[in-house]
Amino acid sequence: MTRRLLARIGLVVAVVVALRAATGAVRGAELPMAPPIVVSSAFIERADTLRYSETLSHLFARHNIAGQELAALLRAAEPIDPRRVRAGQVFQFRYAVYAPKPEQVTVRLDSDRILTLSRDSTEGWRGELQTVYWTVTTAVARGRIRSSLYETIDELISGSVLSTAERARLAWDLADGVFGWVIDFTRDNYEGDRFHIVYERLHSELGDVRFGRILAAKIETRGQENAAYVVLDAQGRNIYYDAEGRSLRRAFKLYPAEFRRISSGFARNRFHPVLKTRRPHLGVDYAANVGTPIMATGDGTITRAGRWGGYGIAVAIRHPKGVETRYAHMSGLARGIRAGIRVQQSQVIGYVGASGLANGPHLHYEFIKNGRHVDPRTAVKYGEGEPIPDERRGEFEAIKAEYDRMLALAASPTVAAGLP
Repeated sequence: MTRRLLARIGLVVAVVVALRAATGAVRGAELPMAPPIVVSSAFIERADTLRYSETLSHLFARHNIAGQELAALLRAAEPIDPRRVRAGQVFQFRYAVYAPKPEQVTVRLDSDRILTLSRDSTEGWRGELQTVYWTVTTAVARGRIRSSLYETIDELISGSVLSTAERARLAWDLADGVFGWVIDFTRDNYEGDRFHIVYERLHSELGDVRFGRILAAKIETRGQENAAYVVLDAQGRNIYYDAEGRSLRRAFKLYPAEFRRISSGFARNRFHPVLKTRRPHLGVDYAANVGTPIMATGDGTITRAGRWGGYGIAVAIRHPKGVETRYAHMSGLARGIRAGIRVQQSQVIGYVGASGLANGPHLHYEFIKNGRHVDPRTAVKYGEGEPIPDERRGEFEAIKAEYDRMLALAASPTVAAGLP
């Protein structure tokens, strides 16, 4: 081994020894250390609700947004109509820590849309509309009516399958949207009547669950089985047909509004709760919450809309074949409703209230045939529905066979209500 190589090895050893000595010295010394920085949250989320009799300007003023900045924000919030935002609408405000104003506002417009407003400058805002996507599953329910259809369905389907509000929607759709022309669930059903339902449950990407639509149903009334099968028409609307392929639609629907109970029936001699005297009650009173939408029971032309003596705020509609319907004690008319315009069946014409000679919120509904008042609950169940078009008969039979298979599954004692 040469002297030059030995010298190089010695130099390397000396460097290693020196480095180890230096490292040991550093480890042995106590160096100053800064305290750790802990960030719990970079933003603060605050929810706020539009209160009764407030406008959006009141709501945003609580978050220091007003004047030109409010105008810029509302321009970015184009999908929101400030005149139609209802009390109870929730807005989510996102603040940077210690910031006096939010940098982002989020609002769920409806079940399918979310609007996010973001600050892009000192007083500038931009809006972004997000679509909420839903997946569809099929569920079944079966049972026997006890006290009422609503209460039976509410008890039958658990809260893990549908919420209370969604169970109410399902029951109302069955009573009004499917059989609303042919079955009066306040008088045609008896305790113990059986029903089977196949319906859709919708699941959103945000974890929401809601009722979709009824696909098929069979229900007993007075010992007779009534069936319904859904078919889409050319406009994409749900049309329900009976087992013979006849539409369940008729010229008039039984119910003009979603109601809690019938508070007074048709009578030729009744004690009036306001006037304290006996007089005819030539209609049916549907007790409902103030603001509940009132719908035209049939196609026709409005002949009167507005204040009308003891009726309060009311609407009268002229229909074909000498029929007139009247809707009284409203809290207000729907937008665009006035004398002379045509309305379609199920179109909203006003809202439940207690105007005129009324001692509580309800809808007073009258049915007049050739100038003579008749009981609406018996007058409208006339005639037969239109048959399925001949060219769609084969399609209907195939759909019916599939839904009958699903209804048989719903009738099976081994299938629990609400399971897909």
